[in-house]
Formats: sequence, C-alpha cells, structure tokens
Amino acid sequence: MFAVLLTLLLLGVLFICQLEVRWSKTFGGADYDLAWSIVQTSDGGYALAGVTGSYGAGGGDFWIVKTDSSGNEEWSKTFGGERDDWARSVIQTSDGGYALAGGTDSYGAGGEDFWIVKTDSSGNEEWSKTFGGADSSGAESIVQTSDGGYALAGVTMSYGAGGVDFWIVKAESSGNEEWSKTFGGADYDFAESIVQTSDGGYALAGSTESYGAGGFDFWLVKTDSSGNEEWSKTFGGENDDWAYSVVQTSDGGYVLAGSTMSYGAGGEDFWLVKTDSSGNEEWSKTFGGVNRDWARSVIQTSDGGYALAGGWLLKTDSSGNEEWSKTFGGANGGTAWSIVQTSDGGYALAGGSGANFWLVKLGAPVPDTLSLALIGLIVAVALIGLILVCKL
Repeated sequence: MFAVLLTLLLLGVLFICQLEVRWSKTFGGADYDLAWSIVQTSDGGYALAGVTGSYGAGGGDFWIVKTDSSGNEEWSKTFGGERDDWARSVIQTSDGGYALAGGTDSYGAGGEDFWIVKTDSSGNEEWSKTFGGADSSGAESIVQTSDGGYALAGVTMSYGAGGVDFWIVKAESSGNEEWSKTFGGADYDFAESIVQTSDGGYALAGSTESYGAGGFDFWLVKTDSSGNEEWSKTFGGENDDWAYSVVQTSDGGYVLAGSTMSYGAGGEDFWLVKTDSSGNEEWSKTFGGVNRDWARSVIQTSDGGYALAGGWLLKTDSSGNEEWSKTFGGANGGTAWSIVQTSDGGYALAGGSGANFWLVKLGAPVPDTLSLALIGLIVAVALIGLILVCKL
C-alpha cells in the first residue's frame, strides 16, 4: 500500500506544470478595439484581425495587425467605410497574403453583408467582395479551400427558411461567388465556424433554435464539396447551449467547443463535444465553476489532445480529461477569442484586454521548480522505504 500511494502521488506531481507567459502585447487607441482571430504566419510572427473603433474611416473597421515572433508590431491596416464593418476571421493564404472575413454595413446590397478582403503579404488590399441580400448577413469564419478559393460561413436574414439561418458561400480564388447554401428551420440558427473536411466537403458548427432539445443547441452540419447537406447533428439539453468552434480531428471525427447552460457546475460552462466521422457523439466534457465560463475557440494539439480558449485557457488529453488550465488576470483582465498552437509547442491567444487588441504568448508547459523538488523528495523517500523493506 505504501508503494501504491507513493506511485499515485508521484504521478500527480508529474502533472503539476508551470505554463509560462513569455510575453503579452496590446494594440489600440482611445476607442474600442477587439481582436477576434489569430494565425501564426509563415515567418514565425502573428496576424490578428478584428474590429477597431480607434482607427479607420467609420464607426468600426476591419483591422489587421501583423507582428514579429516577439509580438512587436510590424504593420497594421484598416478597411472599411463610413458605417460599421467588423472582421471576425483571418487566414494566411497560400500566396503569403491574408484573407479577412466579417460583416459590412458600409458596402453591399443590404443592411449588413458578408465581406471578404484579400491582401498581399504587406496588408495592402488586392480585392474585396460582398455577399448578401436586402436584409442582414455576417460572416463569422473563413477557410481557403483546396482549389485555391474560399469558403465563408456565417448567418443570413436575407435567404433561407427562418429568421436567421446558417449560410455558406463558396468563392473562387478571385472572390467571385461560385455557390451558396442555407441551412436552418423556422427559428434562429447561427453558424460560427467552418472547416474543409478531408473528403473535400465542409463542416459548419454553430447553434440552432430550430432543432434539438432545448432553447439553443450545438448544431453540426456536414456537406459535400458542393455544399449539399449530407447529415446534421444536434447536441444539448433543456437550456441554451452554443457552439462557437469546430475542428476535424486526426481520426476523421469532429470536436466542437462552446458553452452550456444545460450541463456542468455553473450558470454557463465550457463544453467540449467529440464525435465520430458521422457526427455521432463519442464523449463530452464540461469545465467551469459556479459563474459563467465560455469557450470560444478549440484546436487539436500536437499530442492529440485539445486546447480551449475563452475566459481562460484549458488543455485536455485526447479523451477530454483536463491536464491543466490557465487564467489571465490583471487590472483589465483578458478574454481570449482565438487560439493557435505555435511552432515551438506553446500557444498564442488573441482577444481583448480592456478596450484593446490583446496578444499573449505562452511557452510549452513544463514541470515547475517546486514540482521537480517534490519529485526528488518522493523518489528519495521511496528508495529509503524500499531499502528498509529489503533489510527486513
């Protein structure tokens, strides 16, 4: 029994890790600025995109900030008109430039429209396109597709069956629309995230009020390469549950992250749902306390686990069991809206701190000094105990 207790204690200490904040940077002016999306760039730096009220032409504008690997600003660009425009997603494109997607009230056909802006590697606009109808639409997520084009996902009130519907727009490499599809019912359905799947199709995740068990439920929609629905699945309970992020996992399945009011410990908790390749739930996990906790972004990590970012950062193993978590405090706090695993095995998060863009870099987790000292002590005690037992 003595040996068993020592072994369990040793294993517990091994998982006590120190997650070092390497550096933290803010960007912004006198007004409100919020970063929604981050990518690590091919040169080891970062590109952040979101909305700025401090710079640009209108009430709010697209804003992209490019930094070096240490988070120092190299350049930034705004895009927009006299009214409100907001970027929600950024990718680095195959030519080294960038594509930003969001919504515009300055341009387009309706009150608000999907807007994609394509830049060169220095952030200079190459072209932009709007998509929409007489009512409001807004893009939440963008991917570059295997044919060099783009797929945007978000919401529309101009098309579809209900008040608000999922909307996917496929564009060719110059931004011209190839096709679009809506998904939804009589009520409100919000698409928040899109990935191109390994079979060339697409997976969209968000929340539905039209289907499922509760007020709002997680909703995962799988399409073929032409946007035709193959299947869809809802996940949720009697209360509201919102999915904000989806990735296709290394086993061909999917993992969705968001928040739940149906399950967990508090009024609202992180919720991670893992499915197989057909969207059938394999497992789900909640994380949180008595107050509100919401996950906005999820990635699969290099070790096969998952990292979730929102009000805090949480790392799980491949089965969704928590390995460690990190909160961010300070006078202005900090909320992460997007996460990437960096080339050095650490993490970079983007979001808002106070009223500014916020970028924080964390190193890969390692056992802290106290943990190492305790490990040494436990090993020494175990060896002494073993020697005494052998003498007896």
